[in-house]
Amino acid sequence: MNEIKNIADNADMIVNGYAFTKCDMGYRVLNLNNPHNSILISTSGETLETTMDDIEISIVADYYKNNKKFLEEEYTDA
Repeated sequence: MNEIKNIADNADMIVNGYAFTKCDMGYRVLNLNNPHNSILISTSGETLETTMDDIEISIVADYYKNNKKFLEEEYTDA
């Protein structure tokens, strides 16, 4: 449980229980409610690796697409 808390604390963004963390290849996304489900997506939203089913991949892709502006370093709430 401590490992999941550390991942959540260090995430760049959390959307509906999915922790998005920036990495060299794009973003690692962990389902905090089911930590066996994770995905590695590129900055363009392409799936690189996953343990998720197609429906969950689609959900995470939508969350990423709708919220990726918050992951960009230049983002300012102006």
